[in-house]
Amino acid sequence: MKYLLFPLRLLYILYAVITFLALMLIVIPFVIVASFFGRIRGGNFLFKVCSTWADIWLLLIGIWHKNIYETPHDKNKHYIFVSNHISYFDGPIIVKTIRQPIRVLGKVEMSKIPLFGLIYRNVVVTVDRSSPENRAASVRILKSILNKNISIFIFPEGTFNHSSAPLKEFFDGAFRIAIETQTAIKPVLFLNSFDRLHYSSILCPNPVNSRSVFPE
Repeated sequence: MKYLLFPLRLLYILYAVITFLALMLIVIPFVIVASFFGRIRGGNFLFKVCSTWADIWLLLIGIWHKNIYETPHDKNKHYIFVSNHISYFDGPIIVKTIRQPIRVLGKVEMSKIPLFGLIYRNVVVTVDRSSPENRAASVRILKSILNKNISIFIFPEGTFNHSSAPLKEFFDGAFRIAIETQTAIKPVLFLNSFDRLHYSSILCPNPVNSRSVFPE
């Protein structure tokens, strides 16, 4: 049966990629305009643009997302959000899940992708983990963002979890920043991103539901 469905899967993947690129091209003019308004005002505006982009793209590719709150969540407060990381789908899910101003810490290599990198550099705090100086600079930027009552999002595993364990060992950056800035850590669990777009293959996306859990 899976071989019979393979052509349909390929068509779906092609459709998902085309709609992704088309929406990305629409977003780029907003990125250019927002760049004139600085890191804070422009960044907050771009976050809203990216949230709208995720809403439209997930709707077009048939994925319905739901947030599950096991504990009350106050969107008027700022947090250090942390989550598991095993899928390229985590990016769209972040802006679909977190509905308040936020900046995500992401690896600098992604900023080198043509066109996508232009958006990425303007909405993500980039970090080069091979450079101690760059890591320190990224931490200073994240702290300054928190001081402006804007949340930050960090994958404490640092990169994709290639192991068979549920989670890799954590880097301590998120926790040190939380202690030094006295900011609450808010864990979020992405339940279905593993099945939507696993890091090992682009041939796995499928139009089913997605869930994010804010645990107790």
